[in-house]
Amino acid sequence: LDPCAAIQGTFDRADEEEREIIFLLGCGRDMMDATELVKKYRSPSSVAESLAKLKAYWERTLSAVRVTTPDAALNVLANGWLNYQALACRIWGRSGFYQSGGAFGFRDQLQDTLSLMHNHPETVREQIILCASRQFREGDVQHWWHPPMGRGVRTTCSDDFLWLPYVTARYVHTTGDREILDTKVHFLEGRPLNAGEESYYDLPIRSDESATLYEHCVRAIQHGLRFGEHGLPLMGSGDWNDGMDKVGEHGKGESVWLAFFLYTILQQFTPLAQEKKDTALLNKIREATKSLKENISLHAWDGEWYRRAYFDDGTPLGSSENDECCIDSIAQSWSVLSGAGEPGKMNMAMASADKHLVNKEAGIIQLFDPPFDKSTLNPGYIKGYVPGVRENGGQYTHAAIWLVMAFAAMGDTEKTWELIRMINPVNHGSDKEGVKEYKVEPYVMAADVYGVPLHKGRGGWTWYTGSAGWMYQLILESFIGLKKKGNTLHLDPGVPAEWEQFSVTYRYEDTVYNITCKKYVPGNAQQGILLDGKRVEGDMLTLVNDNTPHTVEWWYEAKKITVSEGIRDLAKA
Repeated sequence: LDPCAAIQGTFDRADEEEREIIFLLGCGRDMMDATELVKKYRSPSSVAESLAKLKAYWERTLSAVRVTTPDAALNVLANGWLNYQALACRIWGRSGFYQSGGAFGFRDQLQDTLSLMHNHPETVREQIILCASRQFREGDVQHWWHPPMGRGVRTTCSDDFLWLPYVTARYVHTTGDREILDTKVHFLEGRPLNAGEESYYDLPIRSDESATLYEHCVRAIQHGLRFGEHGLPLMGSGDWNDGMDKVGEHGKGESVWLAFFLYTILQQFTPLAQEKKDTALLNKIREATKSLKENISLHAWDGEWYRRAYFDDGTPLGSSENDECCIDSIAQSWSVLSGAGEPGKMNMAMASADKHLVNKEAGIIQLFDPPFDKSTLNPGYIKGYVPGVRENGGQYTHAAIWLVMAFAAMGDTEKTWELIRMINPVNHGSDKEGVKEYKVEPYVMAADVYGVPLHKGRGGWTWYTGSAGWMYQLILESFIGLKKKGNTLHLDPGVPAEWEQFSVTYRYEDTVYNITCKKYVPGNAQQGILLDGKRVEGDMLTLVNDNTPHTVEWWYEAKKITVSEGIRDLAKA
């Protein structure tokens, strides 16, 4: 008895005759409002005007940054589709074919906004403030909630609340908007979780207590400074991989990945604490970063890669000691992205990830290997997935992108480009056989690609996935190397050595910069940055909104490929 409706228009058409048929679907507050909408859009001209405005909006939104490279598949994905997926599906719709939810995920939509810094910074700002309003006074947050009432779940998930300071620090660094830190936001109030209780669903109330966004972030950081027997952060009912909800269910399990992530946040938040002259927090940060790095070195290394976690009873996960999930991707990638790993260990960890998790035959990058199936380990509901499907040892694209980012951060342009092409969905639909295997839309990101033999290379959970926003960051920032800080632009490409040049069209407010990026050849008289034919001092371009188109020539030095050679040697060993 699900409600449905059908609209039909009957018409005749003579040869060469054109007919325009307009279908209207809408809703209003009441009958009067609905009637006014019908009257407004009864005219074909008003419909045409509305459609034109819609197209103009998307054209402006998606044209803020455009890249033109020698690879057509990369251009198609980066110039529109990724940001459309992040904004229309993830931020606004919060629903898709695989998940018709409508809820706001605290960490989910916060992460999605990271890709909108260049074309929709106001959306990033709004999302940060919205999420701060879903934080409890104790520092934890709602894992997800449904607007408009705000009913949702309170959990012991250990990373949700930490995304607030992470995204806030990134936003302030990129936009230069420091006023946001002084914005007052109310907390939530709700009953604390009982001992042994992982979560509960309820409607919390808005607290009378409010604080600045900066103070919300500080409270989140302080809430995260809770450590277990090995001096690593407590995992609670799951960290980023909430399918591992049994690893720390009794309050003693520890997360190695969370140690790297927390270290990253402490480093990125330090400049904000220094600006605020927050001596108490700076002392805590200094002490925590020192102990985290020491304990990672002492207790996270497994011999050839970093472990993933420790169960409540001290049993390691993501270790060669395990029959299943011997090596997990995100511990290796974040050892590099955080800078908390030791150089020799990071190289070996990435070599091991390349050897064990990059499955060239299936065209996927596995989250971990082998999948959970028959071992006695019970990490949580993740074990309920078919081995090789979704988080259980298939490609979870979100994590696959982090691994590629790590190779880019290490300067391995060869491996980075190989893996970008591997996970680009456009390449999965480049021929008939690829389409038959992939089976889903090749123009948007899929949350997962299966590794199970029966469905090898099949995509799943398209559209509604945070991997769209992260893929955009990978392409624009890690690969093209475009980074914005306040009103300055920096370029440090990690593109293939064989590329002679590529171009970027960048719109700063109402001013367009047409940037041609050329590989610098030793002995060439031209180098550095030319703005409208004049040399720019330094390695950054200062952006000015003067409504005048600018031409930029930017010479970059191709990065030497050294990491992949070492990785290949380590993999052979």
